[in-house]
Amino acid sequence: MKNIAIPVFVGILFGIGLTISGMTNPSKVIGFLNIFGKWDPSLIFVMGGAILISLPTFLLLQKKIPYPFFNKEEGFQKISFKSIDSSLIIGSGLFGIGWGMVGFCPGPSIASLSMLNENALIFFVAMSLGMVIKKII
Repeated sequence: MKNIAIPVFVGILFGIGLTISGMTNPSKVIGFLNIFGKWDPSLIFVMGGAILISLPTFLLLQKKIPYPFFNKEEGFQKISFKSIDSSLIIGSGLFGIGWGMVGFCPGPSIASLSMLNENALIFFVAMSLGMVIKKII
């Protein structure tokens, strides 16, 4: 049970960060994707801030510890071009289309549930059904 405390805390912290930065507002995301209209670059600053903090920390910890705290069995995963296949291409395409259509991706949709956002609930249910269907297939 105590192994779940840190991931739950980090998830809540992530959700708070998404909410404060406005990324739970679908119009912010759609504004970022609307490069030919009224473009809103704020998502770049949110992503950039996250990368500036997490990348050096991740690189430092990866050299100091042999495996992630909550994934001792698999260790750190290395990305290779061999793992790029049709499932990855199709899945990322569907993700991008869905993100552009409704302005939600998984993290912000879950954070939006705490604000009783009806659209986020519909998205979350549809996303969950999609995951279940993919697991069955």
